[in-house]
Amino acid sequence: MAAESKTKHYVNLFIRYFVLILVGLIMVYPLIWMVGATFKSNSEIFSSIGFIPKNPTLEGYQKAMENYGGTINVWKAMLNTFSYVIPKVIFTMISATVTAYGFGRFQFKGRGILFSILMATLFLPQVVLNVPQFILFTKLGWVDSPLYLPIIVPTLFATDTLFVFQLIQFLRNVPKELDEAAKIDGCNSVQTLVKVIVPMLSPAITSIALFQFMWSSNDFMGPLLYVNTPAKYPLAIFVKLSMDADAGFSWNRILALSLISILPSLIIFFLAQDKFVDGISAGGVKG
Repeated sequence: MAAESKTKHYVNLFIRYFVLILVGLIMVYPLIWMVGATFKSNSEIFSSIGFIPKNPTLEGYQKAMENYGGTINVWKAMLNTFSYVIPKVIFTMISATVTAYGFGRFQFKGRGILFSILMATLFLPQVVLNVPQFILFTKLGWVDSPLYLPIIVPTLFATDTLFVFQLIQFLRNVPKELDEAAKIDGCNSVQTLVKVIVPMLSPAITSIALFQFMWSSNDFMGPLLYVNTPAKYPLAIFVKLSMDADAGFSWNRILALSLISILPSLIIFFLAQDKFVDGISAGGVKG
C-alpha cells in the first residue's frame, strides 16, 4: 500500500508539473516567436510559424533605429518615456506610503468617510476622468508641457487608489508595538514612518513601484492626450508611429521596436521579482 501510494503521488506530481510546463510554454511562446521574428524578413514572418529564422537578418533592428520625421528615434523616445516614468514611480511610492500610513495608523475625524471615498474611486474608470482632466490641464497650460506635468503631477496626490489599498493591507500585518517602541525611543510620527514603517513595507513598496513602472511605460492614452509634439513622444506612441499605412507596414521593424520597448520592464521585473512576489502575497493577507 505504501509503494502504491508513493507511485500515485509521483504520478500526480508528474501530471501537475507537465500541465504547468505546457501552459507556461503556450503563454510564453508568442514572446519567444516575437524575438525570433525580429530577425526575419517581412515575407518570412508570414510564411513560417517557427521562431527560428531561416535567413537571419538585422533589417528590423536597422529600421528600428531610423528617425521619424527627422525629430525622434527609438532612443529619444525611450529617454522621453523614462523622463516621466521615473518621477511617477518615485512620487507614487512617496504619496501612497504617506496616505496609507495616515489611514492605517491614525484615528481622525472623518476617517471612515474619507476612506470610503478613497475606496469608491477604485470603481471609477479612467475614461470617465479623461475629459474633465484634459479641460483642467488645458486651462492650466500644462498640455504638451516639456516636463510632462499632466502625467506626473497627479501622482503627488496618491491618485492610484489600488496602491494605497495594497499598502494599507500590508500595514495591518505590521505590529503597532513597533510604533510604540519607536515612540519610546523618541521618534515622532515622521521618524517612525521613515525608520520603522518604510523598511517593513519595502516588499509592498517594491511591488507598487514595479506595477507603476510597467503600467506607465505601456501607457498610450495619457501621452496621446497630453503630448502633441513628435519630439516629445514616448515609446508607446513611437511604436504606433511605426505602423504608418502611408509608408507601409514593416513588421520586423514593428516587432523589433516592440521588443525594445518591453525590455526595460522585463529586466527590472526579474531583478526585483522576489520582493515583488513577497509584496503581492503579503498585501493580500488581511491582518
